[in-house]
Amino acid sequence: MPRMKFTIRNFLSLLRGSALLVVLSAVLSCGHADRSRQVIVWEQMDPQEQLLFDEHVEVFRQRHPEFSGFDIHRVHYRVEDLPTQFQTAAMAYGGPNLVYGPADKIGPFQVMGLLMPVEDLLPAGEIARFDPGTLPTLEGKTWGLPDYVGNHLTLVANMDLVDHLPVDTDDWVSQLRSLTRDLDGDGRTDQYGLVFNLLEPFWLVPWLGGFGGWVMDEHGVPTLGSQAMVDALGFMYSLKQMQVIPRECDYPLADTIFMEGRAAYIINGPWSWEGYRAGGIDIRLAPIPKVAATGLYPTPMTSAKCYSINAYIDENTRECTAALLSWLTSYEVQTELARKMSVLPSDLEARKLPEFDTDPVMIASRDQIDKGRLMPIIPEMRAIWDAMRPGYQDVMNGAKTPAEAARFMQDRAVTSIERMRE
Repeated sequence: MPRMKFTIRNFLSLLRGSALLVVLSAVLSCGHADRSRQVIVWEQMDPQEQLLFDEHVEVFRQRHPEFSGFDIHRVHYRVEDLPTQFQTAAMAYGGPNLVYGPADKIGPFQVMGLLMPVEDLLPAGEIARFDPGTLPTLEGKTWGLPDYVGNHLTLVANMDLVDHLPVDTDDWVSQLRSLTRDLDGDGRTDQYGLVFNLLEPFWLVPWLGGFGGWVMDEHGVPTLGSQAMVDALGFMYSLKQMQVIPRECDYPLADTIFMEGRAAYIINGPWSWEGYRAGGIDIRLAPIPKVAATGLYPTPMTSAKCYSINAYIDENTRECTAALLSWLTSYEVQTELARKMSVLPSDLEARKLPEFDTDPVMIASRDQIDKGRLMPIIPEMRAIWDAMRPGYQDVMNGAKTPAEAARFMQDRAVTSIERMRE
């Protein structure tokens, strides 16, 4: 695969909006803030992850009094904002010590020279305790340490409403129809068969695999214009046409409806499951139903969520940053994340927890991971996400047919990647 050259043109094309350019200009012209006593983590965590992170930092403070003079805190960013914000800050020799999120962001950061290899901060023994298949590696170096693996979507059923888990999509669709109800007779739906995020293509990808396709080939070339994409988009739109899902539904609305007990199913990830259980929902996990037309299971993307190191951290913070990174990805922290979030640790010893053989949620989660596909971490993946998002939304709101959207996605992805490689 040709290596993407980094140029000012490439960098500016990645920064969305003039406001970010103003910020960059101001940072460059006003000098650098004193970061010698700060260890900052920029993250795109979900609420439960944030709560656990804060608890783990407090334990770190207690165990490492030698770093009592350091200000250790996190800053939250939305998924769509973190990449551009980090690029802006790091290119100005600023930003956080650590950046946390799914591993697919690492490819573009690494190509731009914004990350420090983990080997430059931690000894080899630290890296050796991880499952090699979970480590984001490029050019023979490791560019992040994962605290858990998965970050995958699965089917979550409210067993107070569901009498059986579906065999395939034919069975499931029939179930969704019967479970979508106007309970009070006012002509409006009170209970939905299914809720999920209708805006983000992360929720489309599993169905692309279920219809026999994928986002790219082995050379990183987009494959979004396939018949599989047309079929996947058509299936997603048919759910809306059947009115078994809300007419407009983003992530917060889907999560709220399910938490209120007004949906039989949600498609969501491990960050949400414990919250549902704590909220009194009797949930059961299962793989997203097999596509009846193809006999294939949907393939949600799986990835590690990683802490990566800013290439431009203040030298005075190296020791504290290294100790914090080691702690946040330690056996102790990973086992707590596994138990409280039902996620799969990346630490090989933590994988031996007995709960993985007894806890139904953990067992189902691993089953879904086995049916998923690893999210590519090469820079081209960003262009593919950016091409898929508007096409997916256009289908769901009726602005494009599935065939039109598939062609649009492919053309936009190919053009964006060509520009990246100029």
